Amino acid sequence: MHTQETEVLTAADMTWELMPNHIELYHREIVSAEQADRLGIRMSSILWEKLGVGGQVLPHHHDVVEIIHITVGEVKLLCGGEWYSYRAGDTFHVPAGVVHSVANAGDSPSEQISIFVPAEANVPVNHFFGTTLIEDVYSSKLK
Repeated sequence: MHTQETEVLTAADMTWELMPNHIELYHREIVSAEQADRLGIRMSSILWEKLGVGGQVLPHHHDVVEIIHITVGEVKLLCGGEWYSYRAGDTFHVPAGVVHSVANAGDSPSEQISIFVPAEANVPVNHFFGTTLIEDVYSSKLK
């Protein structure tokens, strides 16, 4: 059964957990596979990640697609066997099975959102989401 209620995860209630097998990599899971199931979506995980100074997600690959959006700092991305420099605001789309690595390239921690999505054959065509506006009866509650 899919949930019909909005769930809120506050940063104050989440702790940074050290990710094993990498260097100074910490994460907070902001969407788990179980939460995705409750929402009725196909998703492996969404992580809010922090790389300490000198930190690195060591070279690896997944059985899922990974979308990495850098939100804070400067990083280097291992892509096609070469290292390239990027910064906050840049996004990487990493296909399943492709070796990649992200390393902090700055003098302060970097942060990123990593979205892990199942890679499937014969998926339906995707489309931009639809939005339905409702009568504005909620704005008065903002004050």
